[in-house]
Amino acid sequence: MTEGNGHREPANPQEIWEILREVSAVQQETARRMQETDQLLKRQARAANRRMDKLDALFNGQWGKLMESLVEGDLVKLLRQRGIAVQHTVTNPRQNYGERRWEFDIVAINGEEVVVVEVKTTLRVPDVDRFSGRLNEFPELMPEYAERRIYGAVAYLKAYQESEVRAERLGLFVIRATGSSASITNRVGFTPRTFGHRSTAPSL
Repeated sequence: MTEGNGHREPANPQEIWEILREVSAVQQETARRMQETDQLLKRQARAANRRMDKLDALFNGQWGKLMESLVEGDLVKLLRQRGIAVQHTVTNPRQNYGERRWEFDIVAINGEEVVVVEVKTTLRVPDVDRFSGRLNEFPELMPEYAERRIYGAVAYLKAYQESEVRAERLGLFVIRATGSSASITNRVGFTPRTFGHRSTAPSL
């Protein structure tokens, strides 16, 4: 209450409690709205991420198919230049093995040899190591080729962290896709490692 001289009387306890309740109510409403806004932003972010994941999967899937087609088109010629007379190729063989599902990008075959090719738009060191490990399982995954010499190859458009160097050290053929063609970039005198039952250790 304001007196005639313009000075305001001190608020009584009841008024103070009313003010505090109003302030508390305003704070709670503000916190509630902020929480609702935060939840809305999170939902929108998750929805946007799902859309981006779908677009990324679609792009990479289509791009991966183009890469596989490019590599497969030159693969027979490239391997024959390295002394492996490929008779035919198989794209994307897949099968369930126990509880696991496996798939290889390209398998090039002749009567005595098999070259298993992993195709990556961007090749990284973990990709190389993981693929090398899978090659040791190839005789169990595709037993019809178990008694043949099994070689591995990685094909890529871009390589990070010197992954192509790592691949060669592990005894893999290294195939780089450039423009409308592909080429094997292993050094002169490179000897590929054999995997599976006839495994030979690479020279690191």
